Amino acid sequence: MPNTQEIDFATVLACSVHDMKNSLCMVIQSAELIQAEGDKLSDDARAELARLNYEANRLNSNLLQLLSLYRLDRQQLPVQIDQHYLSELFEELLLKNQYFAIQQDIEFIIQVEHDLHWFFDRDLVLSVLNDAIANALRYCSRRIVLSAEVAQGRLQVQVIDDGPGFPDFMLDNANPDMHKLDLRHGHTGLGIFFAKLIARAHHNKNQRGQVTLQNNGELSGGSFSLTLP
Repeated sequence: MPNTQEIDFATVLACSVHDMKNSLCMVIQSAELIQAEGDKLSDDARAELARLNYEANRLNSNLLQLLSLYRLDRQQLPVQIDQHYLSELFEELLLKNQYFAIQQDIEFIIQVEHDLHWFFDRDLVLSVLNDAIANALRYCSRRIVLSAEVAQGRLQVQVIDDGPGFPDFMLDNANPDMHKLDLRHGHTGLGIFFAKLIARAHHNKNQRGQVTLQNNGELSGGSFSLTLP
């Protein structure tokens, strides 16, 4: 029997998450292949496939967050800053989520200049925004706005929906002074915690990125904002 005191459970968990992620990617790929044959499926089957795709992508995002948090804790998560066009980033986000959106009759509204670009870690920012979109897809009524603009020398990306808005505990977790996971209400707050860490990992001239949540936004629902220096 191995001595449990000698086992680094964080490393064991990270290795297990990595294996689960590989298996989940295969599930997602299989679902995408079936989607290509969607015209041969019944309405109920398409609805179930859309739900499977949504939940698998959401789980994949959660596993990626766990791995990233582990690497951040071990100071092994390099932040690869490079120039990226927001229109291309938005296009990939739409491709990841369009099947579920179409099945649920949800409209995406894109607001971004075609030539708008900024410097950030593409994979990390993509993960943060994809998680925000997944949350919006779950709670919105019919519309989601994905926008980006430069204001006061900083990039602001927003995910806005027409749902009931964020509950109070999520607004509390997004408080800039909160730096720990809040495990109340049966929710981990992992998504917001991860988003804030990734935002703060982007810094320039003593300025750091930040995440804010608000209600009663452009569509009278929730508004997720990622601001990068």
